[in-house]
Amino acid sequence: MKEKLKRMYDNSTLAAKIRYFYLLLLVPAIIFLVFLLYNLWIVNRSYESMITSSVVASEFSLDFKKDFDYEIYLLLVENKSIEEAKLNDMLNDANRIVERLEEFTNSKDNISRLNSAKKYLKNLGIYKERIEQNLIEGNKYEVNIEIWENDVQIVTSLLQDTIFQYIYYEISDLQQLSAEYQNFFIRMVRFFILSFAGILVLLLFLSYYIPLSITRPIRKLSEVTDQVAKGDLNVHFEARSGVEVSRLSDSLNTMIDKINELLEQVTTEQIRLRKAEFELLQTQINPHFLYNTLDTIIWLAEAGKQKEVVSMVGSLSEFFRTSLNQGKDIIPIKEELQHVKSYLEIQQVRYQDILKYEIQVPGDLDRYLIPKITIQPIVENALYHGIKNKRGMGWIRISGRREEGGFMIQVEDNGIGISEERLCQVRDKIRYREPDGKDVYGLYNVNERIRLNFGEEFGISMESVYGEGTTVGIYLPYAEEGI
Repeated sequence: MKEKLKRMYDNSTLAAKIRYFYLLLLVPAIIFLVFLLYNLWIVNRSYESMITSSVVASEFSLDFKKDFDYEIYLLLVENKSIEEAKLNDMLNDANRIVERLEEFTNSKDNISRLNSAKKYLKNLGIYKERIEQNLIEGNKYEVNIEIWENDVQIVTSLLQDTIFQYIYYEISDLQQLSAEYQNFFIRMVRFFILSFAGILVLLLFLSYYIPLSITRPIRKLSEVTDQVAKGDLNVHFEARSGVEVSRLSDSLNTMIDKINELLEQVTTEQIRLRKAEFELLQTQINPHFLYNTLDTIIWLAEAGKQKEVVSMVGSLSEFFRTSLNQGKDIIPIKEELQHVKSYLEIQQVRYQDILKYEIQVPGDLDRYLIPKITIQPIVENALYHGIKNKRGMGWIRISGRREEGGFMIQVEDNGIGISEERLCQVRDKIRYREPDGKDVYGLYNVNERIRLNFGEEFGISMESVYGEGTTVGIYLPYAEEGI
């Protein structure tokens, strides 16, 4: 019987459902009224609980830290004896307040804060007992002072901050609940007024409610189509009444899903295209570097410098071994550093009068991943656009450090640097993806490959002082192979 009634309702037209609506009008109204009253009761209980919690929390002495620290100090300097000190009373009062607060708060964060407060009070009790034991044993003034300064004062500060945070968030929740309570009360009053008025005029305005119940799902469907027309493809419409509207809803949702699939395909193709462009740029850079290096090897061979030739050929071999790397685009930091080291060894032979370098990256960063040929273009920029344009010996330093959420590889040089105006231009072109010129395009290429592989929050940053040098930071996530 139940399934039969359900099928009959699902297959009904809007006109038939309107008639069912009239028959069930009173039942939802009564249920909604009970719901409102129940929620009013729940909100009122929560409101009273928060008020009580705030009142109890306010009993905690605002001067607890100062009083407790001072009481300990008087004990240390023997202005008070252990029996005269009020430390036990202060701790007992504080524990009593914390235990009472646990009975009122429903916030997980504040419960966690109260647990922390209990731990702090427990620690204070331990420190108090240590100090008292040291006083009994005698000749431990320095030890007690150290406990007072390094343990007691820190824990009392943490305890006071925790209680203040508890009070602050309880009051904030209370204010929020008060606003919700007011809004709920206003809605409830409006509902009662509308319900009472609706019952009185239901028969007179029946002709108004019938077309409204018909046009409402259609209007909602119209709103969804307007959102789709404006470009919002995250919306869907689930028709709850009417066979006609349900069919329109299904067709619209199917159309939105197909559009999203097409957009995803286009985005994927664009990413592949951009990666292909970057790979093409790399194939254009490497031959140019190879020609210059081979010229240097020939020059060294003609000069009879066999050891330098062997060393440079070895460095060149290692450089291209890492560059190829079996076609991998993402490699460990260790391999990338070996790649840039080979590059610097080659360049140091060519520019031995103006170039020194050092690599100081902690070994615990070796296992993390980096896009291949990321550091070398930045080092190349430092050499050709920084050091070569400044007289005297230049240096390039590569370092690394851990940071929250990721780690930083820095490339520093003492070259000619960049003027403030040009630095702003370079930053903007990298940030807004408008590269122009080889010096900017190399940095742009590195930044885009990091973003494509790891996300928009990672990439490169630049700092420079004209006449002093430039620092380029490479911010990367803690990504490892197989994870």
